[in-house]
Amino acid sequence: MGALFGHREHLVRVAALFAAGLVVFLFLQALLVPQDFGVYGHYRAGALDDNRARPLAHAGRSTCVECHTDVQEAAKGGRHEKIGCEACHGPLARHAEDPSTTKAVRPDSRVLCRRCHATNVARPVRFPQIDPEEHAGKEACVTCHTAHNPGAEKGGENKGATR
Repeated sequence: MGALFGHREHLVRVAALFAAGLVVFLFLQALLVPQDFGVYGHYRAGALDDNRARPLAHAGRSTCVECHTDVQEAAKGGRHEKIGCEACHGPLARHAEDPSTTKAVRPDSRVLCRRCHATNVARPVRFPQIDPEEHAGKEACVTCHTAHNPGAEKGGENKGATR
């Protein structure tokens, strides 16, 4: 047993170094971690108040439908019926407040549609996916498909999606 503690000075130094590291860690934790961190799990409780203080950016589908009932009707029964307006058109709270000052964005379908429908092995097999170059070439998706109800035919034959 005496041989085990034959180098007592080394063990004391390691223990002192460990204790000093622990004191530095606790000091930095007290200095850098907000007091309200952990009140609601692994979050800062004040973040809720911070978010409430920010201006609203999204109006919500019900606000859009108040004026755009025609779009709601066009989407009825289609695959995009349950997708929120702002998922494609961006935040619309300012447009909803005063439509004359802020216009809703009309997205480029060649870019937007590919975000969800370009072939991706990570998506479920049943999800409509296409190879954009093979399916449409350089044509915009809305040339053949109706944006709010892509299964509805527009101007002729609807090619549909593969898979």
